[in-house]
Amino acid sequence: MAKEQSQFQLIWGLMLAAMGIALLYRIPQVMPRITEIEQFAYIRPFLNFCFYLMACILIAGGCRKIYLHIKPRIKP
Repeated sequence: MAKEQSQFQLIWGLMLAAMGIALLYRIPQVMPRITEIEQFAYIRPFLNFCFYLMACILIAGGCRKIYLHIKPRIKP
């Protein structure tokens, strides 16, 4: 059971990091379409900050899970 849980955490970490990278790639493509909506046009800097922050958190969380999975295997 512990090995299955460990593998699940590794896969989850990889997916989190991949989604963060995909979000970084997608933000510049989607942001012009979002700012076409009149209500969002004046808060574009805030939206950029929020989306990039979300991408960084996803990448950091994924890397942390991967590191915690690999850490016990590394002998000092």
